[in-house]
Amino acid sequence: MQEYHIHNLDCPDCASKLERDLNKLDCVKKAQINFSTSKLFLDTSDFEKVKAFIKQNEPHLSLSFKETAEKPLSFTPLIITIIVFLGAILILHLEPNAFIEKAMFFVLALVYLISGKDVILGAFRGLRKGQFFDENALMLIATIAAFCVGAYEESVSIMVFYSAGEFLQKLAISRSKKSLKALVDVAPNLAYLKKGDALVSVAPEDLRVNDIVVVKVGEKVPVDGVVVKGESLLDERALSGESMPVNVSEHSKVLGGSLNLKAVLEIQVEKMYKDSSIAKVVDLVQQATNEKSETEKFITKFSRYYTPSVLFIALMIAVLPPLFSMGSFDEWIYRGLVALMVSCPCALVISVPLGYFGGVGAASRKGILMKGVHVLEVLTQAKSIAFDKTGTLTKGVFKVTDIVPQNGHSKEEVLHYASCSQLLSTHPIALSIQKACEEMLKDDKHQHDIKNYEEVSGMGVKAQCHTDLIIAGNEKMLDQFNIAHSPSKENGTIVHVAFNQAYVGYIVISDEIKDDAIECLRDLKAQGIENFCILSGDRKSATESIAQTLGCEYYASLLPEEKTSVFKTFKERYKAPAIFVGDGINDAPTLASADVGIGMGKGSELSKQSADIVITNDSLNSLVKVLAIAKKTKSIIWQNILFALGIKAVFIVLGLMGVASLWEAVFGDVGVTLLALANSMRAMRA
Repeated sequence: MQEYHIHNLDCPDCASKLERDLNKLDCVKKAQINFSTSKLFLDTSDFEKVKAFIKQNEPHLSLSFKETAEKPLSFTPLIITIIVFLGAILILHLEPNAFIEKAMFFVLALVYLISGKDVILGAFRGLRKGQFFDENALMLIATIAAFCVGAYEESVSIMVFYSAGEFLQKLAISRSKKSLKALVDVAPNLAYLKKGDALVSVAPEDLRVNDIVVVKVGEKVPVDGVVVKGESLLDERALSGESMPVNVSEHSKVLGGSLNLKAVLEIQVEKMYKDSSIAKVVDLVQQATNEKSETEKFITKFSRYYTPSVLFIALMIAVLPPLFSMGSFDEWIYRGLVALMVSCPCALVISVPLGYFGGVGAASRKGILMKGVHVLEVLTQAKSIAFDKTGTLTKGVFKVTDIVPQNGHSKEEVLHYASCSQLLSTHPIALSIQKACEEMLKDDKHQHDIKNYEEVSGMGVKAQCHTDLIIAGNEKMLDQFNIAHSPSKENGTIVHVAFNQAYVGYIVISDEIKDDAIECLRDLKAQGIENFCILSGDRKSATESIAQTLGCEYYASLLPEEKTSVFKTFKERYKAPAIFVGDGINDAPTLASADVGIGMGKGSELSKQSADIVITNDSLNSLVKVLAIAKKTKSIIWQNILFALGIKAVFIVLGLMGVASLWEAVFGDVGVTLLALANSMRAMRA
């Protein structure tokens, strides 16, 4: 799909309508508008036809391949219009003669046309497309009807103050979009590639793996890499939400998008830009704001029926009472106009998506990336959570604590064989065995020639070194190859080792529980999570020890498909949405099957791709933060919905009673919308 920038798009509802209209075109396979970033993603066979369609139906919009600065909103035209309007009203009441009345009537008509230009054009565009009932049609009908019953001043006031409210809405929306855009703009736009003794400025997208880039003080690291020269402090706040700078030196891994604070660094590129952390942050923020929650979908659908229903009710108020001799037509038409005026759906269709945008933005700033706003909604309904153990609840920093030889073999032989089998693995357990081998067998002169290496997910590895077959893994691995072995009851992770089908012993590897694990589970309970479970591929004794410390149920020695099956049973038992948190390749199927899958940032790429949420800072406390953000966002959105509908209902009743005037109705409608927008902005600061 081709990406375009769409300019002057200032209403979420307008974006939804335009997207719907574009997808109806024969030449369009798919059109998707991201309102928060003002982007149109388009798959079409005839771009010129699409461009012409937009020009004809939405002439104020324009498309471009490159982003350009939005024209700043100016208060001046609005202030001049209000001053002229108030001046005309004042003169009309101070000098009530025929000439003044005619002159001021002309001035008021001019003010009406100027302030209502967008409403009038919008209403006619809607009529041309067969959209007879929208907020523009409501305003036009209400003001024309007010003119017809002699309420000239009220008619013009409706248009003036409605346009003022629309301007303030645009201002609020612009600010919220800027807040989200600031998250997207953390991406670097320039890199200095080192070529010999020269530096060449290139786009980060043009960098290749193993290139050397120079990052000066005050500049951003262009892509993920490793420091090869220099020592400095990096600000990773935009990526992880961590406010404290991180110290880096030679061999330190660094993330694209980090800000260099102290000294010049030379960095070797490890990943292409499209695969780097910063590119994924940008993509996830854009994807998230492009999704719609169930509440948003409901409000969008509700507004389609709400507007014609309000128009019908206003018509009944204007017509039925006079027919039953309950008053004059002028009196009841005026009351019907009050009901019509206060019933504009803007407060609902604008504030709801802005509330969700705010929640996504607040989470992103704390190092929590979401793949859709619907995730926020599901999180508030969740009552159960299951965790992977290794690397999620534990630090994943393994250390060999014991080596137990069997059948006449030595500790050195057991460690050597295990290290040989794990030589091609990057699993934390394998790395800990390799490290122990380096420390304990410094004079190991054996040469390795690994062939037919195979990693069996959830069990272990099988490798051929020269002509010897080495198997290392858990008890299931040895059972699969019919190798007799001694069971172990020691705490920790046990790696059994076999050499040419003969059992040689086992290695005990220990891992520590994360410092914030106990606090995290306690706080999750306070947030309303009732059921906790650990699903681990590790042996029972190691898993049981962690589960007892945290006070939750557990299932151990699970293969990836077993983990998914057990999670499904766990979720169905409590009949509510369930969360799964994991970080490994073997967690990917369970993350994908969960109502909300949460991947830890230092985990595998596959687990992060399968997750709905990625926690870049790897902190368990971020789980508590994201639940709090979700609940606050939902609270704000429902406050807006109930407040808007409640105030509108009150004004309709007051209008029926003849207590509320059109002046009060327009102030009430604009006020409700602005208060709802201001409340939605609170979600951004969650």
